[in-house]
Amino acid sequence: MEPSAREPLVRKTSSSYRTFPNSAGKRLDKEYLRSLHNKRLYLAVFAAVLGNFNFGFALVYPSPVIPALEAHPSPALRLDQHTASWFGSVFTLGAAAGGLSAMLLNDRLGRKLSIMFSALPSAVGYALMAGAQGIGMLLLGRVLTGYAGGVTSASIPVYISEISHPGVRGMLGACPQIMAVLGSLVLYALGKYLRLVLDWRWLAVAGEVPVLTMIVLLCFMPNSPRFLLSQGKDDEALGSLCWLRGKDTNYAREYEQIKDSVRKQSRRVSCAEIKDPFTYKPILIAVGMRFLQQLSGVTCVLVYLQSIFKKTSVILKPEYDAALVGLVRLFSVAIAAVSMDKAGRKILLFVSAGVMLVSNLTMGLYIHFVPASQNGTIANKTLVSSANLPAEPTNYITLIPLLATMFFIMGYAMGWGPITWLLMSEILPLKARGVASGLCVVVSWLTAFTLTQFFLRVVEAFGLEVPFLFFAVICAGNILFTGCCVPETKGRSLEQIEAFFRTGRRSFMR
Repeated sequence: MEPSAREPLVRKTSSSYRTFPNSAGKRLDKEYLRSLHNKRLYLAVFAAVLGNFNFGFALVYPSPVIPALEAHPSPALRLDQHTASWFGSVFTLGAAAGGLSAMLLNDRLGRKLSIMFSALPSAVGYALMAGAQGIGMLLLGRVLTGYAGGVTSASIPVYISEISHPGVRGMLGACPQIMAVLGSLVLYALGKYLRLVLDWRWLAVAGEVPVLTMIVLLCFMPNSPRFLLSQGKDDEALGSLCWLRGKDTNYAREYEQIKDSVRKQSRRVSCAEIKDPFTYKPILIAVGMRFLQQLSGVTCVLVYLQSIFKKTSVILKPEYDAALVGLVRLFSVAIAAVSMDKAGRKILLFVSAGVMLVSNLTMGLYIHFVPASQNGTIANKTLVSSANLPAEPTNYITLIPLLATMFFIMGYAMGWGPITWLLMSEILPLKARGVASGLCVVVSWLTAFTLTQFFLRVVEAFGLEVPFLFFAVICAGNILFTGCCVPETKGRSLEQIEAFFRTGRRSFMR
């Protein structure tokens, strides 16, 4: 579009970036959103986020399994500190590979088919762990389930963002995190139950259930209208939007808006276009948020949660503490889902980073200053192979690490957990969305792999307090990054968000 033709639109939309340029645009937008039928949209989102349930289940799988394998009677399956470290971290390496392949899959297969494709490595991975006869099968199973998680991490947020409308996109954008938390919580609960009545292998068998349910449901769900339009399938895109919004709604106007946006970005991003601020700024923001999210230490805490609780000898048994933290995480993500479209993204990111900062600082200072005889960290320089250490607390002061961890998880789940994924899918330009979302996942999980690999080594060399103090410093950086770089996207359509980066107007960020 020529600049002369675009100027009137910019002048009319400078204050609010309305989707429709006429004076009644804002009123019509609200009327349209109220007229939509969301039941089918919610069903499509539920089918997709079952992949996140599986992701959360697989991510924390080592938490109850590592203690069981440390005491396994068979030498072929018994874990020592080195193999336990790999068992916990190799998942993230697989997730990075999954994110890398998603850069291709998202644009070739589409968002929905990419999610469905992830079911194959996930099912094979669980089968390998369920029937494992040695460490190699366990590690390969972790890699495959991690690969599936990487694909879904890059595909599900984009799929949800592209099929949703501004009225519910914030709430639905938090659903992946809610389901990931539910998956982790179910894993903790099953880990406690199955350890009492069945073998640990049944945890892997249980992981097959959401995978199979997801692929069956997705067979009946539509693909993203924006992806279909980018492939020149206009009739299918119109049918998809009709199915999602309801036949008796005025979806044709939204369809034309999406079609116009896709037409402007019909070509794939070129190397020359990467230098355009419209392209590289949102990519840098999304990648930076994924990098800082992992550096805050959440993956290390979740993977080694029971071991950390055992070392700090908190007031309850480690498996009960892990389940309690899971409940807090679920409650906090639910708060984020409800408030994201009301309070906005940035305020939740500020609160989230502040709570994580205080929690990590409290944990680090507690471990450093409280004598080992009181906090139970007699062997503070190792987390694994702790079966012979006393698990019962010697002092009620050991409530501090439990509360600090709960607040850390609560802070993460209120902001930097769900919002980083949501913003990734919102701010990335359409022509680079498939590739850039995969890049975000690669950066995220390579960072997580590095942290989980070196976490145990740092603890062994310097003590458990050092990583928590490092995480506190990162959380302070998260606050600065949010204030300087992150735009507010509450209530904006994807096309309006793209218009902000194209024009660079700072009024959008206020």
